[in-house]
Amino acid sequence: MRVYTYTEARQRLAELLERAKREGEVRIRRRDGMVFVVRPERVEGSPLEVEGMDLGVGVEEIVELVREGRRRYG
Repeated sequence: MRVYTYTEARQRLAELLERAKREGEVRIRRRDGMVFVVRPERVEGSPLEVEGMDLGVGVEEIVELVREGRRRYG
């Protein structure tokens, strides 16, 4: 795990955040010896929250496919 000095962290903040995203966390050590941990925040949400996709299928076509499936397998 990479440990940045305070000065490095200030100068390379974007790199530090990307590394924290990739590796889980990074540490920053101040001149007085105190160490701080930077890690990405966990986003709470449903695993079922997925972005929709436009497949170009209309409502009528979906209803017909469901009806056909019910006729065939129901």
